[in-house]
Amino acid sequence: MRVSYSKIGGLRMTLNIAVCIKPVPDSRYYNKIIIDPKTKCVNRDEIETVINAMDKNAVEAAIKLKEKNGGKITIFSMAPDNAVKNLRKVLAMGADEAYLCSDKALGGSDTLVTSYVLAKAIQKTGNYDVIILGNQSEDGGTAQVPSQLGEWLNIPHFVNVKSLELEVNKIVAETKTENGSIKFKVRLPALFGVIKDINEPRIPNVMGVLKAKNKPLTIFRATDLDLDEGKIGLKGSPTQVGEIFSPDMKRKSQKIEGAIDEIAEKIIEVIKRAGIGL
Repeated sequence: MRVSYSKIGGLRMTLNIAVCIKPVPDSRYYNKIIIDPKTKCVNRDEIETVINAMDKNAVEAAIKLKEKNGGKITIFSMAPDNAVKNLRKVLAMGADEAYLCSDKALGGSDTLVTSYVLAKAIQKTGNYDVIILGNQSEDGGTAQVPSQLGEWLNIPHFVNVKSLELEVNKIVAETKTENGSIKFKVRLPALFGVIKDINEPRIPNVMGVLKAKNKPLTIFRATDLDLDEGKIGLKGSPTQVGEIFSPDMKRKSQKIEGAIDEIAEKIIEVIKRAGIGL
């Protein structure tokens, strides 16, 4: 990846920023989530999706960098076609254009395949100085994609990032640790997985929503990207789900009658027979 930016008097004036987002199931509809026992994939057809929370922080971080330094923000996502509505919401926040990688051939992809596809889309569309994404997703929580994407792109990458500041052609990134934080100064291009501590995402206003309707949004199919067919989808994913089963939620009941003292003794007896110590 090549850095591309303009400078006047040695100061950076514009940034080409890529942000990766993930639509995740709305927590209000978790009770409707169904997992196909054969493919081991989640059926999301009947579930409303929202933008992953930390990805909103990533978008906000990109907007703040753009507001201070100028430039352009491009959004990337890998999801079904109905994720277009999620991307429009991100465009309404202030991003400039969006690319959605959507194809049945990508179904069942694990984090490694997801990062591989996103890397191919990013490489196809341009040269980016800064790449930002949420540190982890609400539905998976693996926190693997930022580092995997950084490896595919062969650029420096950081996770648990709580602040980003631009200094000429470098970014000062502060990362959260168990006992405090560490500051790094890195040359661009570089990738950052951000956490909620970094900012408070803005709510799109009416003008932003109206403008978002006319901003460029492109859908990439698998054939549009230079993908190795053996590295995509469920078959190309090295992470495989084991057996899936529904737990037996049936409960036995026993009616205990008698005086209060008698009932108490019978309950204690039942508990002891079950091997539960008192």
